[in-house]
Amino acid sequence: MSAAEVRPATPSDAAEIARVQRLTWRAAYTDLLGAEAIDALDEADLEGTWTETIAFPGTRVYLATEGEFTVGYCVAGPAPAEEIASADGSAPEDAATTGLIATLVVEPRWGRRGHAGRLLGTAATDLRADGLERGVTWVAQSDHATLGFYRRAGWAPDGTVRTLDTGRGTLREVRLTGTLRLELTR
Repeated sequence: MSAAEVRPATPSDAAEIARVQRLTWRAAYTDLLGAEAIDALDEADLEGTWTETIAFPGTRVYLATEGEFTVGYCVAGPAPAEEIASADGSAPEDAATTGLIATLVVEPRWGRRGHAGRLLGTAATDLRADGLERGVTWVAQSDHATLGFYRRAGWAPDGTVRTLDTGRGTLREVRLTGTLRLELTR
């Protein structure tokens, strides 16, 4: 295996992140979102969105690479109030020390090589350096691979669910939470 690493993304990485997103969504989410939604992902729009996301204050975008290949990405930062609120809208006591893993994606052909763990571990380390202790993320209830990954990292559902309108149906997501004190193993 070539050298694998995680580094902060730069605006010049936006096209590669968009490429990984399109490929991964096509492979993993067509059944959830529909082929029409995946086909509608415009390359230029995605690249522009990723350029803005990388530059957005307080947001950290990480890139996983193996050798010369971009294989995955992660977006993390302090958790916005709406992402951690309970069903009644109230904020948890630890709201000020909660981070959000907004997305973590590894291109399927590069799966099971430790890239997701390195991405999550790096994001957790940086969030802890910012004074955050707990993390949350949202995962499609039917995405058993991603749910299993987070469970192996020690994260668990906290009982909160949300339903998103995909344009062709609904997508039910569960919120997972766990410590940001993760250990990277090599």
